[in-house]
Amino acid sequence: MSLTLTEAAAKKIDGLLADEDNASMCLRIFVSGGGCSGFQYGFTFDEEIKDNDHVVENHGVKLLVDQMSLDLIDGAEVDYQTSINGESFVIRNPNAGSTCGCGKSFTPAETGAGCANNAGY
Repeated sequence: MSLTLTEAAAKKIDGLLADEDNASMCLRIFVSGGGCSGFQYGFTFDEEIKDNDHVVENHGVKLLVDQMSLDLIDGAEVDYQTSINGESFVIRNPNAGSTCGCGKSFTPAETGAGCANNAGY
């Protein structure tokens, strides 16, 4: 199982963690039920590594992902992009069959329609 963090995303997370002034914090990425497509992505800072967490380290940044969430985003890439619409984290999830118009929720491929797989957060 894997999750990739781009250099741009790692730099943004480093900056956010510096603002928190807490070196022991990690970024937790999770998937929960909700949103207009069934599942939605979430991000939070967390100091606690739980028993069912996978720790993924890319570019010196640690990500925490629980097993259920990892099953839904395995193989995904987390990026940070700046565009005319603003700045956001973007998840390129190969397991998403479809995403909603806002890009913050998705339907897994096995039940989805098989279209776009990028989500901005």
